[in-house]
Amino acid sequence: MIDLYCERIGAGLFAEPINALTNAAFFIAAWAAWSLARRSNDLSTAIWVLIALSIAVGTGSALFHTFATGWARILDEVPILLFQLWYLWLYARRIVRLRIVLAATAIAAYVAAALFSRQFPHLLNGSLIYAPALILLLGLGMYHFLQHKTGRFLLLATTGVFLIALAFRSIDEAACPHIPIGTHFLWHVLIGVVLYLSMRALILNRPMRIRQI
Repeated sequence: MIDLYCERIGAGLFAEPINALTNAAFFIAAWAAWSLARRSNDLSTAIWVLIALSIAVGTGSALFHTFATGWARILDEVPILLFQLWYLWLYARRIVRLRIVLAATAIAAYVAAALFSRQFPHLLNGSLIYAPALILLLGLGMYHFLQHKTGRFLLLATTGVFLIALAFRSIDEAACPHIPIGTHFLWHVLIGVVLYLSMRALILNRPMRIRQI
């Protein structure tokens, strides 16, 4: 059994009920993104993959907070990284309009940064691994704002929500003496908001001509 969170005080499938149930936020985010994409006539394969990955994030996280095993941890972590990589690829190609080579270079650089950050799993209660995602989101947010994209402030607001979510994730263990259930569940709720807002920024800026991605 892997015990990483304040709420888990023993073995068993229901040792983290709140952490498990709050993964519903990811499914709500996926539904909201699907609804927006349908209304915007943007249910392309690329967007479907992004929505499917957000569902996978919620599923993997729910499994990890239920079973707390090594295989469940892999199912928790891999969809998160895949969502980030696919989102970066779509934003680079659809909105920044980077060529394939440049977009692939950005993906490679992000993977390298993500792998480097994983060398510090115990800093900030393991939250340092999300530093590349925070920096990336801030960069995309600045681009979105400066280029006057539809929903100009969306990604900057998303960055703010992500920062708050990281704070709750980081203080989970320290909050145990004062908040027995911890604060990790707030990470789930707020990251659900982050996923939706980031997908919203992409969908609202659907290119007039869908190019091959």
